[in-house]
Amino acid sequence: MDKVALVLGATGGIGSEVARVLLARGWQVKALHRAPERVAKSGDGLQWLSGDAMEHNDVLAAAQGVQLIVHAVNPPGYRNWGQLVLPMLENTMAAARATGARILLPGTVYNYGPDAFLHITEDAPQRPLTRKGAIRVEMERRLRASGLPVLIVRAGDFFGPDAGNNWFAQGLVKPGKPVTAISNPASPGVGHQWAYLPDVAETMVRLLELGEALPPVAVYQMEGHWDGDGMQMAAAIARAAGQPQLKAGAFPWWLVTLAAPFVTVFRELREMRYLWRQPVRMSNVRLRKALGTEPHTPLDVAVRRTLQGQGCLPADESAHAAAQVNASPAMPTKPSAPATAANGAMRAGQ
Repeated sequence: MDKVALVLGATGGIGSEVARVLLARGWQVKALHRAPERVAKSGDGLQWLSGDAMEHNDVLAAAQGVQLIVHAVNPPGYRNWGQLVLPMLENTMAAARATGARILLPGTVYNYGPDAFLHITEDAPQRPLTRKGAIRVEMERRLRASGLPVLIVRAGDFFGPDAGNNWFAQGLVKPGKPVTAISNPASPGVGHQWAYLPDVAETMVRLLELGEALPPVAVYQMEGHWDGDGMQMAAAIARAAGQPQLKAGAFPWWLVTLAAPFVTVFRELREMRYLWRQPVRMSNVRLRKALGTEPHTPLDVAVRRTLQGQGCLPADESAHAAAQVNASPAMPTKPSAPATAANGAMRAGQ
């Protein structure tokens, strides 16, 4: 029987990675976009369809014949987030009801408030203190109440070769230029959880491949890369750039605070600052019980591939080829203009 998936958000970091892994596993993959002629790439293997995730009929038509809908679409740059996110999810749920498809949702740590820190399980109470967190909780509540088959995979801050809207690419380094400075948003000594996008996509597809063994409403969390003191990611960037002596400077939170009343993105960034001021770590015990292990690319390999993809390092074909064997078992586990950080600085599924 043919395996057919619809990916909403196929041009984004997680959407494109999941589409790539699905194709490699023999799925047919549809991708919905308002201007497919502008984003389709020769030989990408995707069936591009013209449509808008905000339009009920567009999503319903695109979902005909699919067994999976990947809901990885989100408004860019936090624009109109509160007004658009839930209507888009409702369209996805309506299409899933009509087709019997399972919904795959990339989850975030936004759902949790301080009462769930430091060690967070999938069943921890969801009492966020932020507006974005409340929206994420409502998304999951609607999915759970829908009676539809759902897979939610929560992970830390995304980074990867093709991921642009995240802290790594928009805050720590400057894409398209050699690494001469590193910015660190974390408070000194505060741990932070990162997720390498190819590992996230591989994890999602391995879970889907459990088939009937997967619960109707399945929720899992990834360990990813735990940066225990908040300095390991910056150190890995320096090593990959061949400048191990390069020290990270502080992110200009003061400027974000000053600009927040006037700039939407800065306001959203300030709201999520708490994630950099205290350690927030999700447990992957349930995931390891389901899969036996978590797909895990070594940090230095993941960072080098990410910097190459971001144009900060020249492509190294031999290193890239060697990096294809990265689905190994999980291990035990001064910025440029501030506007650059504001252009993205987004987490999974935002």
